[in-house]
Amino acid sequence: MSKDAKPVPRTRPSSRHMLPSKAALTRSTILDAGSAFLETRPFRDLTVGILMAATEYSRPTFYLYFNDLHGLLETLLDEVKGGIVEGAQAWLSNESDGVSGLQKSLRALVDVGYEHGTILRAVSNAAPRDSRLEHVWETFLSSFDEVVSARIEQDQAIGVTPEFDPLPVARALNRMDAGILINAFGAHPKAEKEEVLSAITCIWLATLYPFDAQLVVGDKSNGSA
Repeated sequence: MSKDAKPVPRTRPSSRHMLPSKAALTRSTILDAGSAFLETRPFRDLTVGILMAATEYSRPTFYLYFNDLHGLLETLLDEVKGGIVEGAQAWLSNESDGVSGLQKSLRALVDVGYEHGTILRAVSNAAPRDSRLEHVWETFLSSFDEVVSARIEQDQAIGVTPEFDPLPVARALNRMDAGILINAFGAHPKAEKEEVLSAITCIWLATLYPFDAQLVVGDKSNGSA
């Protein structure tokens, strides 16, 4: 990576793997119960009593691991972010060519979105009516803007990406991804992963690697003929 490149966004390692085994199991069970609740109901309907009734633990146990339900939701979103960051390394690390690295990263993004789309939807839907979650959601989205912008700048410097102001484009692409993933995977039935991946990939390639994108599309057409 170029010495001028901005660092890849980092998220705290999952605490599920940093606690003694019994505590980790208890915490993980509570998180899983919260995630399961959000599969079918909005965050505003969640209470500590409802959450803990879905586990084998008492209500006071919740407060050994989380200050409140907002903390639980923030933790779930942080774990989603960790999955996205890990998958994004194929492109952000600049260890492969732009097109192939981007394709791998977007596939990982869609995989994470498919698994955790309901968590993204829960935070996004609650944010407009909750100042704390509004800040959490905007922080989550903006955490990727500068690193995507930095990777775009690197590709512009070697002439494979057109010249434009990279930061606004990075913001637009990242928020497009969030909107598409929420719409496709935020509720059941979920959309087909390959269709969603194809749509997102086409937009990213056409924006960042327009000439290579034409070659990719041409190769697919020839292969299916």
